[in-house]
Amino acid sequence: MTDQATVSLLRWLRRQLRQPTPIREHLEAAVANDDPAEARRLLDQLEFTDAQRRHVEGLLDRWEESRGRGR
Repeated sequence: MTDQATVSLLRWLRRQLRQPTPIREHLEAAVANDDPAEARRLLDQLEFTDAQRRHVEGLLDRWEESRGRGR
């Protein structure tokens, strides 16, 4: 995952999940371990507005695309 994409996703997650919770910690670990599938699985457990869901899914899509280019 590119540094810019990582920073964007982590900032977004921290804004949405203001309190440090187990799921937030697991999401941050998924980002740190370059695991978009785990991040998607965790995010599916959370409630978002339609706009929020589109935004985070777009970030995850870009993450997955960047992984494909790096291989």
